[in-house]
Amino acid sequence: MIGVRGGSLPESVPLLVVRRGGVVESVHRGSVAVVAEDGRLLAAAGDPEELVFLRSSAKPVQLVPFLAGGGEKRFGLSTEEIALAAASHGGEPFHTRAAAAMLARGGFTAADLHCGAHPPMHEETARALAFRREDPGPLHNNCSGKHAAMLLACRLFGEDAKTYWQPSHPLQKKILSALSLLAGVPAAAIGLAVDGCSVPVFRIPLANLALLYARLKGARVRGEAPRAFRARVRIAEAMTSAPEMVAGTGRFTTNLMRAFGGDLLAKEGAEGVYAVGVAPSLARSLSATSSVGIALKIEDGAERGRDAVTVEVLRQLGLVSGARLTALRRLARRPVKNVRGDVVGDMRTVFRLDRFASRERAE
Repeated sequence: MIGVRGGSLPESVPLLVVRRGGVVESVHRGSVAVVAEDGRLLAAAGDPEELVFLRSSAKPVQLVPFLAGGGEKRFGLSTEEIALAAASHGGEPFHTRAAAAMLARGGFTAADLHCGAHPPMHEETARALAFRREDPGPLHNNCSGKHAAMLLACRLFGEDAKTYWQPSHPLQKKILSALSLLAGVPAAAIGLAVDGCSVPVFRIPLANLALLYARLKGARVRGEAPRAFRARVRIAEAMTSAPEMVAGTGRFTTNLMRAFGGDLLAKEGAEGVYAVGVAPSLARSLSATSSVGIALKIEDGAERGRDAVTVEVLRQLGLVSGARLTALRRLARRPVKNVRGDVVGDMRTVFRLDRFASRERAE
C-alpha cells in the first residue's frame, strides 16, 4: 500500500461548512488523496491512508473480468450498456430498458437480479411511477446494470447464476483479484463486507482508491493481462462516451464527465465517496507525465457537499478554471433552502490541499 508519512497519520479535516444566516451550522470533515499512476502521493488533505469502503466507486473494476473474458462480443453489448454496467443510474426509462435488454440476452429477467428494489433516484421518474401507482422494481435499482452484467458473466464463464452475489462465487473472486492488482493492495489485505445491493464491498486505503482511478486512465500495469488492460480501457471509454448512462439527467457525475470529454473519468460511491481518474493530457497541469487519480471521503457519509468538494479539489489542482469552473460550481454548490423554496444559507469548502514533490511508490 502507498507509504505516505512516517509516524502517526493526520486525522480528517473540515472540508465543507454549511451556513445559515451567515453563521456556520454544520461542518463536514473528510480526507482527500491525489495519487500519480506510479503510486506517488501528489497532494492530500486529512488522512490519505484512511480505510474506506469503496461502495459504487468499485463498479468499473467489477466489470473488468466480464469484458476481459469476451463478454462484450459474446452478448453484443453497446457502449451505452457497458456504461450502464458501471453505473449508479437514476432509474430513468432509458436505464431500465437497457438493463432489461442486457438480461434478455442471457435468458434472464428482472426476477433474477439480487440487488433488490428502490425508488428511482431520478425524481420525475419516481413521481411518474407513484402517479401510476406502480411499485419500483429491481430494474430501478441504481445497481441493476452491474448485476445484469454479473449474470451475463455467469453465462459467459459457465458458472452458477443463482449465487453470483456471494463472496465465495468464482466471479466475485475474479473481481477481487482485478481490484487487488489495480489498487496495489494484496487481496488478503482488502476488507470485505456486504454492499447495499448485496454483492461484496471492498475496504482499502483512500490513497489506493486514488491509485486505482489513476490506473483506470493509465497504461498497462505490471502483471496485467493484455485482455484485462483492453477491458478497462474500454470501460473507461464507455463511461466517458455515455455519461448519461453512468448517472443520469441532471446528475453531477454525468455533467462532470461531459465537461471534460474523455479526459476525466468520475464515479460516486455511497457514504460520501467520490473518485476521479485524470488522463495524462489533462494531468500536465500537475507536472505529471502520466495519469492521476483523486479520491475523497466525507467522514459522516453526507453526500450534500461531496460534489462541491470534488470541484474544489479540481480547482486547487489547476484542472478546471474559467467558465467551466463557474458552470461546475453552479451544479455542485446547492443552496440551502427552506420549505417555501427561499434560499436561507449556503455551502462553502474550507480546506487546502497539501502538495508533495514526491512520496513512496505503491509498489
